Amino acid sequence: MFEGYSPETVDFLWGIRLNNNREWFLQHKNDYVEKLYEPTKALGKEIFEKIASRKTGTLVKVSRIYRDARMHHPVPYKESLWICVRQDVEWWGENPCLYFEINPDGVHYGFFFWKPSVAVMNAVRADIAANPKEFIKMIKKVEKETGLKIEAECYKRPKPCDDPAVAPYFAWKEQIGCTVREDFSEQTFGPQLGERVITLMKKLMPLYDYFTKFCNRE
Repeated sequence: MFEGYSPETVDFLWGIRLNNNREWFLQHKNDYVEKLYEPTKALGKEIFEKIASRKTGTLVKVSRIYRDARMHHPVPYKESLWICVRQDVEWWGENPCLYFEINPDGVHYGFFFWKPSVAVMNAVRADIAANPKEFIKMIKKVEKETGLKIEAECYKRPKPCDDPAVAPYFAWKEQIGCTVREDFSEQTFGPQLGERVITLMKKLMPLYDYFTKFCNRE
């Protein structure tokens, strides 16, 4: 059961940012496991049970702090941990996800679609053109329920669209996101954080489902 993080979690995260070397990490490995990894894993388990367990092909991944040595990074450890709800695919970046991340600056969580393929976005635009009212209804419902705006990186030259109501969405290219960012506070250090994360993810599920159906066609 997720009980929240602690001030010691923040201390460790700042420690790894300022001392990203093997000697320091080994001295503080117990802090990593007890204060950061285990709580994050517990949150990932709750997210899976309440959101993903009944969705075919959907899994929850919890990252590790160790960097892939084969990539020749200048430092051996990440300074963040994340949870990702996504399809069971080889390359997550081309698929939508619901995510949570904690780093030295705070936590952020929500929906993100980083690098959708050209084929997927072509299919999305075709669907928007064919069903504009349904798409706008879904987008407005998500934005109203979350109190957040869905944003995206857009083409410098927007794709042509005859319907002004959906023309802004035709400009979407990548990095489609809807995210909450929180600084560390007393609200971070308790189970209420998990409740907020899961509540937001449930409200964002229509957005996740919408984009996922186009990725599953490839």
